[in-house]
Amino acid sequence: MVSTHSVKVQPSGNQYLSPSQDSTNISPNQQLLPLTARVNRDDFLEIGGCDVTKLVQQFGSPLYILDETTLRTACQQYRDTFKKYYKGESQTLYASKAWNCLAVCAIVASEGLGIDVVSGGELYTALEAGVSPEKIYLHGNNKSRDELTLAIESGCTIVADNWHELHTLVDIVEPYETSLQKIRIMLRLTPGIECHTHEYIRTGHLDSKFGFDPNDLEEVFAFVSKQHALNCVGVHAHIGSQIFERQPHRDLAAVMVQWLRDAAKYNLKLTELNVGGGLGIKYTESDDPPSIEEWSKAICEVVQEACAAENFPLPKLLCEPGRSLIATACVTAYTIGSAKTIPDIRTYVTIDGGMSDNPRPITYQSVYRTVVANKMSAPLTETVTVAGKHCESGDILIKNAQLPKTEPGDVLVVMATGAYNYSMASNYNRLPRPAAVLVANGEANLILQRETYQDIIRQDCLPEKLK
Repeated sequence: MVSTHSVKVQPSGNQYLSPSQDSTNISPNQQLLPLTARVNRDDFLEIGGCDVTKLVQQFGSPLYILDETTLRTACQQYRDTFKKYYKGESQTLYASKAWNCLAVCAIVASEGLGIDVVSGGELYTALEAGVSPEKIYLHGNNKSRDELTLAIESGCTIVADNWHELHTLVDIVEPYETSLQKIRIMLRLTPGIECHTHEYIRTGHLDSKFGFDPNDLEEVFAFVSKQHALNCVGVHAHIGSQIFERQPHRDLAAVMVQWLRDAAKYNLKLTELNVGGGLGIKYTESDDPPSIEEWSKAICEVVQEACAAENFPLPKLLCEPGRSLIATACVTAYTIGSAKTIPDIRTYVTIDGGMSDNPRPITYQSVYRTVVANKMSAPLTETVTVAGKHCESGDILIKNAQLPKTEPGDVLVVMATGAYNYSMASNYNRLPRPAAVLVANGEANLILQRETYQDIIRQDCLPEKLK
């Protein structure tokens, strides 16, 4: 296990001012912050009882700041609303590709959630965090033989994605078939359902690299039914990410329940139905996603309606939220450096990070909101472009950000950075990846150490002839 460091951060001692208590201090923009966000009487932002500017002083920047209360609250909302609205058994899985590290896996597991992993590395991390293999589901469209072997040996459920994988599984277990327990698998199928989201994160339409083609359904069921080493327990589908619509999930439930019924023709008793995840979050004031409870309630209702229509017993219902669990629980704090004003065009304000710690704007044209942690109530007098420090013209974090007058040394906080920021971070330009801290009740625990230059060259090899 990787050790963590605990640092006690002293609260300011001032009365916290919440948005409901002081509307003059909190703009609509700032309401996108984590649940524990407060502005103290020094006009500084605090999260989890910790002054963000002091966190930057202690841990450096860029710095991922994860609010434990916000993350746990989201876990509880998913867990409890499925129990409330679904009459059968249910299990929420955290889609850990959003942010997979020991601390995050341990927190969600402690709230009763399972873990959805998509690689051997994510699987290994979840196991090291103490997650029960019975609650780990391995996805992926091109799992290696080593990854499949690790999954088999650990005892987690494998979500089979294609014919090559099925044949590889059979080949792996054949020599040991009599001595092994049956391998729990699910089948990922492509439902052919479109939803309005970014082209790169739509995974349910037919033209997708993921899942078996529905036209192969009967052949897949027939093959699996003859494999004595495989225990096929259910079906899985995923229609995309950052979804606000509800109708696609209604369509999905009807399709998937029909799949369960079709499997029965091949003596396959499928008892689990995984509808994936994809619930969007509020990145900007104009975003209007359903709440976790609204989304969960709708999923429970449509699955129950579809089962009733088919006279089919309720399966164990699984879902796999990622972004909607972790994104709003985290912010990234940067230190402002240089500025450049081009008359009648724009003003650039530069930070000490950028596309290496948040590649989503340059990859998906994602939009974020920001505040200045040490000037929370200052009037927003500037429209600037927040630029990263990388040698790349496209390294722009936020266009047309509304900010107060800023100076070098100010702490810029970008909101809702918990999903796909650290997990997609890189060492572009050989920048060390940032540290991350978990904050709660005035205490900050280091959960990811900041990389050093030594870390960056650790895997480099210099042949003798070049020395």
